[in-house]
Amino acid sequence: MARTGEGRAVRGGRTRVAAPWVRTRLRAAPGAALALALLVALTACLAAAFPRALDRYEDAGLRRVLDDASARRTTIHLFAPQPGVELPQEEREKALRPAALRKGYADVLAAVDEPLVIDREQSSYGVFTTNPTAALDPWLPRPTGVPTRIALVAQNGLGDHSRPVSGRLPRSTGTVTAATPEVEGAVTAETARTLHIKAGSVIHVTAVERAPLAVRITGVVEPREPGGAYWTAQPVVRKPSLVQLPDQGGDADKYWLGALLLPPDAAPALLGTPARPERYWQLAPDPSAPAAHDVPRLASAIAALESGPGLARVREHVDPLADTSTDLDDVLKSFTELRSGIAPLVAVAAFGTGTVAAVVLLMASGLAEDRRRAELRLLRARGGSLRGVFGRLLAETAVVAVPAGALGLTAALLAVPHGRAGHAVAAAVAVTVLACFALPVRAALAHRAVSVHGAREDIASVRPSRRRTVAELTLLVLATGAVAALRRRGTGTTDSAGASGDQLVALAPVLVGVIAALVLVRLYPLPLRRLSGPAGRLRGAVAHLSLARAGRTSTSTALPLLALLTALTTAAFGGSVLAGVHDARDHAALLATGADARVEATHALPASLPDRVRRTPGVREVTPVSVAYRAQTGVGSGTAGETVAVVGVEPGAYGRLAREVGLGGFPEESLRAPRSGPGGSGTGADTTDDSTGTGTEAGTGSGGTALPAIASPAVADLYGTDPVSVLMEDGSHVTVRIAAVRELTPAVSDLDFLVVDRRGLTPRAARPTALLVTGDHLDGGALREAAGTGVDVRLRAESRARYVDSPLQSGAEQIYTAAVAAGAGYALLALLLALVRAAPERAALLARLRTMGLTRAQGRRLLVLESLPQALLAAAGGALTGWAAIRLLSPGIDLTAIALAAHSTPAGTARLRTDTLSLLVPSATVLALATGIAAAQAWWTGRRGSVRELRAGDSR
Repeated sequence: MARTGEGRAVRGGRTRVAAPWVRTRLRAAPGAALALALLVALTACLAAAFPRALDRYEDAGLRRVLDDASARRTTIHLFAPQPGVELPQEEREKALRPAALRKGYADVLAAVDEPLVIDREQSSYGVFTTNPTAALDPWLPRPTGVPTRIALVAQNGLGDHSRPVSGRLPRSTGTVTAATPEVEGAVTAETARTLHIKAGSVIHVTAVERAPLAVRITGVVEPREPGGAYWTAQPVVRKPSLVQLPDQGGDADKYWLGALLLPPDAAPALLGTPARPERYWQLAPDPSAPAAHDVPRLASAIAALESGPGLARVREHVDPLADTSTDLDDVLKSFTELRSGIAPLVAVAAFGTGTVAAVVLLMASGLAEDRRRAELRLLRARGGSLRGVFGRLLAETAVVAVPAGALGLTAALLAVPHGRAGHAVAAAVAVTVLACFALPVRAALAHRAVSVHGAREDIASVRPSRRRTVAELTLLVLATGAVAALRRRGTGTTDSAGASGDQLVALAPVLVGVIAALVLVRLYPLPLRRLSGPAGRLRGAVAHLSLARAGRTSTSTALPLLALLTALTTAAFGGSVLAGVHDARDHAALLATGADARVEATHALPASLPDRVRRTPGVREVTPVSVAYRAQTGVGSGTAGETVAVVGVEPGAYGRLAREVGLGGFPEESLRAPRSGPGGSGTGADTTDDSTGTGTEAGTGSGGTALPAIASPAVADLYGTDPVSVLMEDGSHVTVRIAAVRELTPAVSDLDFLVVDRRGLTPRAARPTALLVTGDHLDGGALREAAGTGVDVRLRAESRARYVDSPLQSGAEQIYTAAVAAGAGYALLALLLALVRAAPERAALLARLRTMGLTRAQGRRLLVLESLPQALLAAAGGALTGWAAIRLLSPGIDLTAIALAAHSTPAGTARLRTDTLSLLVPSATVLALATGIAAAQAWWTGRRGSVRELRAGDSR
């Protein structure tokens, strides 16, 4: 027999082709190939879905911001003054006719740069009088005697955006000029109802050097889309407004401002009025078109129209004096600021989960390399080149990983249909490339030298090389720099796109976990060696043998430990972030209400209301308080007065409430009003003559003792412990002495305050104006029904829900939760891979020891005790690393954006705090799983026979 080439043999003149390598290997281990395919498909799917999920919630957040902003803010207003009086009258009139305005509209649209997309259905153009003139008709309403002022608007597309309620749409007959005495017009239904206009009415407005211009109303129209930009870009077009003149003492004069809608052909008639007509083009952006990743380019396009090349083109083709005005750039800036506060936190979770997933892929390749180590050594010993081994392994891995990666990418694109496909493809390709090259690269590094028998590779015998030491020191420097940067600058560092400007900062928790894993791997054998001596003196060999085996575990322990520590650190960090967000919202809602619910009015509440509220479902306790928000301190003392909120309370009930909700609790005795004498009422009211202006002196007990009060820090710093005279809203005076200082109190949240016993106030000032309600599962509808009209009812749960009003917040929370859950899943997978890797060796050990008399119970204890040091190392190391990461990074983490968005609350900045459950639950889960799997393996091995494990030379 002669061999003519690789995989081909010649015998008797016939050529026999050997089986292909890839097909043979896949048939030899179909289970391993299927497991690799599932792992790659799942990882590629998650990696591809992540950027598309980010795009989805960021785009939804941008659309919400644009929808919430008024059309007056988001519309781009381009305007040009009326043609100069030095021009011929015919040319001036021509510039205001529909043809010229339509051409200008086309030129304006041509000046718009991508990605700014204009909604042409809601955009408009026309002529508008910028100086509304007074109507000369006395029948129009005059609230204070000032005539109604009229804005004349000749806007295109009136018939397309409205329907006639009465009459018909206005039209022009003949050619309208500046001297035309009468034109037709229309009004909206709201304008007609407010200004008492109907079809057939004639309204006269002042003209220049001619008789007044008459506008005959031919119809009343109803907008088809009242909230669209066509009607709301200039609100007066849809409904009139009541305008107040500058106050010059006394009651300010007011007048109505309304709009009359003229046909576009009638615009030249406005040149004959003193109202300063102005041409305008209103561009309404399409709120569904912009994507969050295009915000920087969108801002550039808007800037170009405001003061850049776009405006230059408009001035060149439309009018040299054209100008632009819009608040759309400010709206986009608010979105960018919110996103920049949320994106770094999501990046932390993404980097943590991505690191764990990459480690799991590397562990899978390591498991495959261990399983085939003898085969690869034999190939190298029989003349196989390193390049040939690398190519064969790459081919057989790619045959499995590439289709699996494509399948995962397809699943991600179908599951998350919105978002950029390029980033998803790049993420899936990165996962596939890592899966393809992990095994070949690892095998090439492990088999660079030809050897038949490998040396021991446990951590007791293998010493770290200089290269490993340098690499570990490099990681230590990177981690230290990232933590220092995050503590100094925080997560608010952003680039022009609003994303995180320093990805090293987002990697800080991962780097802390990496350093902890490397340090623990180096320190791990030391305590085991110290314990092995005392364990050897114990009765029985199980403890000594388990410690000896745990101390000689494989050097590949670093990868599973790295995966577990990174996952536990990310889980602890993520859990603390989510817990911090939840606590910040709860605290802000509590400050807004003071209790589980707040029933408040601007006047004294009915005396029967507290009993009605107590009878509503879920109410546990009702605490009445009186709040005077505009009380004045220091009146009559010669010092500058301050406005404070004086809260009259019943000390016992209010003190219990403050302690229960954690807002400035105090002992009841510190606030009790002094009694006026034996058998006195305690109010000590001394009524004086009201005509003197001194009102009623309240709160001075026996001998003129001042009322004790609890004050906010600012009031306490101002007055100290000296008696302070306070002028109440009802005109009475009360003298107080500050007995305690509290930063917060349930009754008021963002004002300086004084809390006093309401028995020391006058009966009028002591009447409750608010009820602070505590209870479980309060029914808002029942509370509002019990409160009646004219009373404001706020629930803590409803206030909390208002803080989650942006898809940016909810989307970031969902992605963060999913990322932490995925990281935990990969960590468990890493733990399983580590146990599967050691399973054959453990099974063989138990089989041999059973031949020496080891019982099943001893076998279970042996495996559990052997796995316990590593599990304890991972669990304790993960908890400590998570705690250290949170303590190190918390000064630079601001949760306010993701917790409270743009809401201004007295809660202040929401900082990251350690969450005990997030630290202990994942670590305890790892410990329980590791020991449980070891016990299950010992039980399963004990039920099987030992023949296979005892066969010499059997390849498992």
